[in-house]
This record gives sequence, C-alpha cells and structure tokens, in this order.
Amino acid sequence: MTTKKLFLAFFAIVFISVSAQTSQELFGKWQLVKWVKNGKEKDIQGYFKSDQVYQVFNDDKTFESLIGTESHKGKWHFSNDNTELTITSTLIPVTFKIDYFDKDRRVMTYKDLGTFTYMKVKEPEQIK
Repeated sequence: MTTKKLFLAFFAIVFISVSAQTSQELFGKWQLVKWVKNGKEKDIQGYFKSDQVYQVFNDDKTFESLIGTESHKGKWHFSNDNTELTITSTLIPVTFKIDYFDKDRRVMTYKDLGTFTYMKVKEPEQIK
C-alpha cells in the first residue's frame, strides 16, 4: 500500500513538472516555417503575403499573431493533459492538436486548416 502511494505521488509530481515545463517552453516568439494541408505543402508567402508569420505567447496567457505588419491579439490555454492548444482571437476559439512540441519546434494540427510547424525565434540577449 505504501509503495502504491509513493508511486502515485511520484507520478503526480512528474505530471505536474511536465505540464509546467510545456507552458514555460511555449513562452516567446515562434515563426511559421511549414504548413501542410491534405498532404501538400502550402505557400506561406503566397497565402499570407509575407514570410514573416509569427505567434507570440506570453506568461499571462495573452497571445499575439503577427503577419507582416498586421497584429491580432488574443488569449491561449492548454488542455488539462497538454495535448491541445486553444487560441482565442476576436472571440473565436481555435483548438489545435499538438503533434510535437519541444523548446525549439512545435507542430500542431487543426482539422480544417492542416498541420503547422513553428520554430522558436532566438531573440538576441539584452545588454544591461
């Protein structure tokens, strides 16, 4: 019985750590580098009229979509099990399935739009 409780406590700690790490790794600026719909790669530049397509995630759960010089603000949150990311912009929530996610690369799918690959933008360090 004690071993079972210890195992459950360990599992809970690991699960909480993974969840916190996932949110922490999301913070920052991400650039769209690939978009695949129905098995075919889409032209990011052609569709958005810019190759400067970014998502910026802040620790206060706010979100900004940057497409060229356009900016759209919203909010974001993960599902309880961190398998889905919901972005709400202009009152419309869009829920993406997270296919892959680490500190440098994020791949997510929305059934009607396809699969999107984002790379983390390495911001230059500020000199203080």
